[in-house]
Amino acid sequence: MRSRYSDVPTYETKDGSEIRELMHPDRHGNRKQSLAEAIVYPGQETVLHKHVRSEELYYITVGSGLMTLGDAKFEVHAGDTICIVPGTPHCIQNSGSEPLKILCCCSPPYSHDDTILLTGPAGTSQA
Repeated sequence: MRSRYSDVPTYETKDGSEIRELMHPDRHGNRKQSLAEAIVYPGQETVLHKHVRSEELYYITVGSGLMTLGDAKFEVHAGDTICIVPGTPHCIQNSGSEPLKILCCCSPPYSHDDTILLTGPAGTSQA
């Protein structure tokens, strides 16, 4: 199976990033994981969230940002890979001047139902 970048539309996920599902079981026929490109524009930050079941890998392809992973905060740059284990609160802020592009691999595949928002827009609490 194959997907073409230009044939895959973008959408906004619950965390506020622009996503292009490059390979997802709901669309492409693969079964155990998903691969997407996320774009976070300069000055933007995703909503703090966690996933109940999915382990995520982020691979930064372009740009730089500030990653929140549990209690840790650290800079990320093109070429960095981050493992996000299930249940770990996380978000990422674009701290650069160009779009921050991230390849996101999820296993099991990404699902809105598996995403729990921990804050709302601009860091407001969801509790």
